[in-house]
Amino acid sequence: MDKKAVVLGLNNYIGLGAARSLGKEGIEVIAVDEENLKSRYGLHTKYISHRMKVPNILEEAELVLEALLKYGKSLKKKPLLLPTIDKYVEFLDEYMDELREYYVVPPIAKGLYTKLMDKDTLSAVALENNLLTPKIIEPGSFSEKEALYEKIQSEIGFPCLIKPVTSHSFVAEFREKMFVAENRKDLEEGLERAKAAHQKVFIQQLIKGFDDHMYTFDCYIDKTGNLTHWATFQKKRQFPINYGASTYVKQRYVQELYDIGANFLLNIEYRGFAEMEFKLDAEDGKFYLIEINVRTTNFNRLLDKLGINVPSIMFKDLNNERIGGKEIKTDTELYFWSGYEDFAAIRGYLKEKQLTAGQIISSLFNKKVYAIWSIKDPLPGIVFVVEKLKNGLGRFFTKITEKQKRVIKD
Repeated sequence: MDKKAVVLGLNNYIGLGAARSLGKEGIEVIAVDEENLKSRYGLHTKYISHRMKVPNILEEAELVLEALLKYGKSLKKKPLLLPTIDKYVEFLDEYMDELREYYVVPPIAKGLYTKLMDKDTLSAVALENNLLTPKIIEPGSFSEKEALYEKIQSEIGFPCLIKPVTSHSFVAEFREKMFVAENRKDLEEGLERAKAAHQKVFIQQLIKGFDDHMYTFDCYIDKTGNLTHWATFQKKRQFPINYGASTYVKQRYVQELYDIGANFLLNIEYRGFAEMEFKLDAEDGKFYLIEINVRTTNFNRLLDKLGINVPSIMFKDLNNERIGGKEIKTDTELYFWSGYEDFAAIRGYLKEKQLTAGQIISSLFNKKVYAIWSIKDPLPGIVFVVEKLKNGLGRFFTKITEKQKRVIKD
């Protein structure tokens, strides 16, 4: 088969969604993932032709590069190279020149992906293009704690956020996207935790507003620089609550997000897919840029349902096929739902009294696209449930064993 796509990272529902989007269009999917995985449900999709096992990309990137180049050289036609996790995007950006020789990727300037993913450089680029961003303070620029504290008090205030410059390594270390500092004690403890783990962080202003004040602008810019496809979305719930990843999202048309996002991405000569995340300030009513995802995202399947099959569009565009265009300029009342994480989020919202049981129950009856489950490709969903049951039983028996040991010891 001449139509091939190499998907980097398939042990999650983002990669799974990408594989399904490609596979249903008759594009052969080769899954590249690390040898030792805790979760493998995404690798059970029927749309994978075979899997390429590689070492940990953060520890042995050159070996991963060697494997990819070897595979690319074996093919007569260049396949699409599609990263689905931040660490794979950074890898692609670092070895862009070598990989372009054997794979098709968007014609984007080397280093731009990393610049937009890095919170320090993103803030600078955003300000250069007149986008509103939360105020940021670099803790490393202060030699004394008192000076840093006074700066935060005068310019940001509490609560504030301690956020990583590189998200994926921070999440891998702490299983959290950021630390929330309600006061000086929280701030100092958070900075110490980050320092001990060798994580570079910054302190960011907290934009006021509940989780439904989070919005995204998702789009595709073709290789010639035309913005061909776009839609806007509103978060409804996330996990961890208030500062986490999307678990329940509504497609909602917001023209202002297009006006801001399209102008910015075209100005910086971006190519390919991008998702710009904004927060609507509950006090001044303005949109503030929070981050940019330069890879396929959590609700890729919702985009697909709306007629914006991003992986397939990218494949066609980079292979000189017609891709047309699609603008979602209405409210479709369609939602994305990641049920497993969302149930955990719901517990948090109810516990903190941020949502009522009535609000939760009514939301479950909306028309939804599921993160993992698919009647046409059921095995990943079944394996996911089995994995969670095994993990739950494992934790249960570990607790029983530990309790028995304590009884014997006593």
